[in-house]
Amino acid sequence: MRVYDLIAKKRDKGSFNQEEIHFFIQKVISGEIPDYQSSALLMAIFLNGMSPKETTVLLKEMVESGKVLDLSSIPGMKVDKHSTGGVGDGISLVLAPLVAACGVPVPMMAGRALGHTGGTLDKLESIPGFRTALNSEAFISQLSKIGMVIAGQTESLAPADDKLYALRDVTATVESIPLISASILSKKIAEGCDALVLDVKTGAGAFTQEKKEAIKLASTMVELGKRCRKKMVALVTAMDQPLGAAIGNALEIEQAIEILRGKEWKNVADFIELTDILGGWMLFFGGAAKNSIEGKNKIAEIRKTGRGLEKFKEFVMLQNGDPAVCERPKEVLPQAKFAKEILSPWKGTLFSMNARSVGVAALLLGAGRQTLESAIDPSSGILLRKKVGDTLERGESMAQFFYSSEANLDRAEKTFLAGVRIGKNRPKLKPLVHTIIR
Repeated sequence: MRVYDLIAKKRDKGSFNQEEIHFFIQKVISGEIPDYQSSALLMAIFLNGMSPKETTVLLKEMVESGKVLDLSSIPGMKVDKHSTGGVGDGISLVLAPLVAACGVPVPMMAGRALGHTGGTLDKLESIPGFRTALNSEAFISQLSKIGMVIAGQTESLAPADDKLYALRDVTATVESIPLISASILSKKIAEGCDALVLDVKTGAGAFTQEKKEAIKLASTMVELGKRCRKKMVALVTAMDQPLGAAIGNALEIEQAIEILRGKEWKNVADFIELTDILGGWMLFFGGAAKNSIEGKNKIAEIRKTGRGLEKFKEFVMLQNGDPAVCERPKEVLPQAKFAKEILSPWKGTLFSMNARSVGVAALLLGAGRQTLESAIDPSSGILLRKKVGDTLERGESMAQFFYSSEANLDRAEKTFLAGVRIGKNRPKLKPLVHTIIR
């Protein structure tokens, strides 16, 4: 069996059997396949898809490429949440400590930036000293001690996904339902959770821009999770404009801390609403609420008390981060050398703000990776002064850019402005949650 033959087979719209998928995954783990061949096969899958049977086998092989954590020693239902990726989507930073503060254990294996979207691990690593690499024993110990952990994949947990994830990011093969489904669920099954709440994004800033495709992705993952005996729900949510006000690693940590403190930054109403909704489902699955509505109300109540910040501080300390970030985020987090206000060229109402354009602009400023080897500048990013539906005067600030290198500043500003539409009339705002799939 040769990788060349697998590439040709999928190029010609053929279907893989279990032996072929097993061969590919094993060769990925061993490092025997050069990146250019793995990339070619990923592109062939992206273009021609995989059947439900192929996707199920791919998931199984990716899970079995490493070991699965046994969390049975920890009482209660272990519940995780995963987003398919969005701009300004730092909800995990707020949600995990809130749910843990309500007594539901949250084991979360998170990822890094993919394309124009941010990554939870990159955001956390903007906290000085924060450690995202935990071995299995440390992962389980921390979950038992404080009820939450957010860490990256170890070499022993879903290692095949770890390698393919990085390649997908830089080869324009992220937006594939079979690849997304197998990637997400392989991590979640490997981490040992009992239930999973999925946030499947749709809209301009999502990998699945069409609502029909997002529903298909959500349904696929719910069905795959069900076959693996996990409690599942998927919420298809809007990603037409960025969530919240902050886009960028340190900026999103600061925003999360203020929300956990019980305060509300301007322009974070959508962020908070979605946090409460997702948290409601997590509490329901975890047995801390009779239904998702009761759970949502409990999350909101805990958030306003500031107890979530206490849990976040414990979490940061146990993962070697500087706990002072919870009291003095601006002093502790890295700060950009430069800042620039982006002014409105017209008077009117902000009719739309393309989330992908904003995400790419933030990436150009240094908040994301343009190549596999690119380093992220944790201090760079964008702070939104206005959201869709807000009125603007000509020359009024729409956003503030933060950056330490001016190399791509002009491109970033043009990209941002290209995604903004200003009109005379107020737009009809789309619902935050389009549909829920059980």
